[in-house]
Amino acid sequence: MKFPASLSTEQQFRLKVLSEEVKRLNQEEAQSYLLEVLRQLMVKDNFVKQVLKGDF
Repeated sequence: MKFPASLSTEQQFRLKVLSEEVKRLNQEEAQSYLLEVLRQLMVKDNFVKQVLKGDF
C-alpha cells in the first residue's frame, strides 16, 4: 500500500494559515500548542492501529 507523501492544496493552505498563527504565540503558548498537537497525533496513531487490527 502506497501513501502520498505530499499535502493537498487545501492542506498546504491550512498549514500556511497555522504557520502565521503560530508566529504570534509566545514561548509558553507555543510549547502548550506543540504538546497538544503531539497528543492528538498519538491519539490518531492509536486509532489507526486499532482500525488496522480490526479492534473497533
